[in-house]
Amino acid sequence: MAGYKKLSKRPSIRDAIIRNQATALLWTGKVETTLARAKAITRVAEKWLTKAINTYSDTVKVEKDVIIDGVTTKKQVINDGPKKLAARRYLMANVYDVQEQRAPKEAKSDFIARTEDIKHPLIEKIFNVYAPKYAQRNEENGQGGGYTRILKVGSRRGDAAERVIVTLVD
Repeated sequence: MAGYKKLSKRPSIRDAIIRNQATALLWTGKVETTLARAKAITRVAEKWLTKAINTYSDTVKVEKDVIIDGVTTKKQVINDGPKKLAARRYLMANVYDVQEQRAPKEAKSDFIARTEDIKHPLIEKIFNVYAPKYAQRNEENGQGGGYTRILKVGSRRGDAAERVIVTLVD
């Protein structure tokens, strides 16, 4: 994760901060931070999104044998193609794993039923929500990038650091 300011931190701490805030940006859609960190976050988050956008449609149909009640039947399954699989593994190595939270007043059984098939919810959100939306946006505008927006809020009390809100563009 090179190519941005040092942020007055050691490299391991700096990379962890940027990964953490970029992950939070992709999970929640909005992060409040300082201007210097925001610039570093947007670079990383846009690279992650671009990798997902360029590969999200790479799928392969495969027939698998499924045994139900002792009877073997063939079932068609859609798997990731080689490019999408490589991008998914890259994102899983770089994005922190965020787990789905139980909604207020949601029954435990409902939460388990809703999340039983999803092992990595943020990765699924990137490939199933953001990638198709931004790919369509890229086709309409004829350009890639520009998935994040930095909105200045004002200076922070105490050290007068420039506060900003980083959001994902709709």
